[in-house]
Amino acid sequence: MTFVQRKAYGFGCGLAALVWPFFTKRRRISVENILRCGITNDPKEARRIAKKAFCHFAGHICEALLVSSVINRENWREHFDFLEADPEMEKVLLGRTDTPVLIVSGHHGCWEVATNVVSLKRPMIVIARVMDSKFLQSWMKKHHFRGPVTIVSKNDGFRKRVIEQWQNERSALTILMDQYAYKGALLSFLGRPARTVTSAARLAIRYGYPVVVGSFVRVGEFKYRAVGGAPIVFGKDEDCDRATQVLNDRLSDAIRKYPEQYLWMHRRWRDD
Repeated sequence: MTFVQRKAYGFGCGLAALVWPFFTKRRRISVENILRCGITNDPKEARRIAKKAFCHFAGHICEALLVSSVINRENWREHFDFLEADPEMEKVLLGRTDTPVLIVSGHHGCWEVATNVVSLKRPMIVIARVMDSKFLQSWMKKHHFRGPVTIVSKNDGFRKRVIEQWQNERSALTILMDQYAYKGALLSFLGRPARTVTSAARLAIRYGYPVVVGSFVRVGEFKYRAVGGAPIVFGKDEDCDRATQVLNDRLSDAIRKYPEQYLWMHRRWRDD
């Protein structure tokens, strides 16, 4: 690896550490979230985790921009493992590519890197906020994502054409479900009431495809690990809110294992 590749994560972390004192409001939100979720009861430790998570976010973005120049179809197993995931997770996600799969995750670990790696094995559709800059969106598509990745605006995420593409291409449809949803179901997330989108559960119940829930965390220099349980298949008569709570609980478990890689500074909880 080049000097720039080796230092990318550290550069992002270092820059974030310098500006962290100026983010007064975000520091307060982060520490409060960590304490109220029971990650720790020690305010000093909560401040450490909050700063570490902020630095990880910046470091992850810097490293993710270079991951396509380091990881490819031939060497991806040198950079990616499933040591903290159920064995079935790898089989469903990367082995049984003849069946569509639903990936449920959050702003935890290295979600940008995960998209690059999974797309080496199967097409991906990512429901996300589309960037305002068409130039940047084009650059990301051309240089950042190597595999067949379709970014769909969260406002258009579940239209007929998207569902048909998911089924016809046997894609991995990815949803980050840890953002506040004004019209979502009031459920528990990390032990606190939070409005949660139910779209992932509704899709899983309607179509019966396996759901992979978890995160892809950073464990070293361009080294990443999947964290999560066995894939879930919901029955047609499953209650949507109950299924969504199962997804919330699975995602919460992954975050509790690696709290220093979660985006604590966003306002996820507004109902407690």
